[in-house]
Amino acid sequence: MGQKILVALDDSMNAMRTIAFITKTFSPSENDITLFSVLPDTAALCDMNSPELTPYFLSQHSNFCQLEERKKQLVNEALKQAKDVLVSAGFDKDRVRLKVQVKKRGIARDIIEEAHFGYSIIVMGRRGLSGVKEFILGSVSQKVIHSVKDISVLIVN
Repeated sequence: MGQKILVALDDSMNAMRTIAFITKTFSPSENDITLFSVLPDTAALCDMNSPELTPYFLSQHSNFCQLEERKKQLVNEALKQAKDVLVSAGFDKDRVRLKVQVKKRGIARDIIEEAHFGYSIIVMGRRGLSGVKEFILGSVSQKVIHSVKDISVLIVN
């Protein structure tokens, strides 16, 4: 029996290792997969025009917004590449969905919220922070593991 799998991805090499793991671990014929990415909500900054903004921010405003648009493109390209890898491995292209959303509550919380739409497992990479930074800041994968209820979480190293 197939599973409904939520794969939380970004545009990193770790994300592509997660996809490679899925191709080796899960049956291509029985599973529905959603490739899911949460984008930081920086678009609101591009719309800001306030006297309180520093002159430096105002002078770099256009460059900043172009970088954010490029980040969206990179994420979309990464998700399409991930889907292509899955389809090449035998997964049905109609059973692999792409979903990108702007951060609403927090990246980990948005992943958890999405997981409640009937997924049986969340698959995600382990964030590549140093041990000290990970201890102090936490990571998205740690937050998901500690917060999700009744849904299995698989972390790919």
